[in-house]
Amino acid sequence: MTEITLLAFVLIIALAVGLALRGRHGKLRAAAPNETGSARADLLAAVGVTGSGPAVLHFSADWCGPCDAVRRVVAGVATDLAETPRPPQDIEVDIDAEPALAKELNVLSLPTTFVFDVEGKERFRISGVPKAGDLRSALAPLTGQNQP
Repeated sequence: MTEITLLAFVLIIALAVGLALRGRHGKLRAAAPNETGSARADLLAAVGVTGSGPAVLHFSADWCGPCDAVRRVVAGVATDLAETPRPPQDIEVDIDAEPALAKELNVLSLPTTFVFDVEGKERFRISGVPKAGDLRSALAPLTGQNQP
């Protein structure tokens, strides 16, 4: 009987930890202030984040199933905001092709999406598949959509 009680306890703890981790998946989180060194700026510029406008940078790989959903969400939001004063760039980066950039941005899992402002500063980070409404809300002020 003790083994069954212990097993039930372990399963409940595992379920609680799993739900806690899953609760963060796909949520938009404001980026922590970071130093923008020249190495980081060079790596970002090499993939197209030049600071000429807002950018959505998402890491993916051929073997990543959820990355297809990210492609659809980001493409849809970018299309919706294409007519704004500063339309966002949709930049997809293969993590296997750009490991140095992934390391610099501390990408630990796929898919991971970043939102950069018009100055090339990281504003938001999303682990998992972003919700279209959240991504649109994050990009709207950066694209000038809310300006009169």
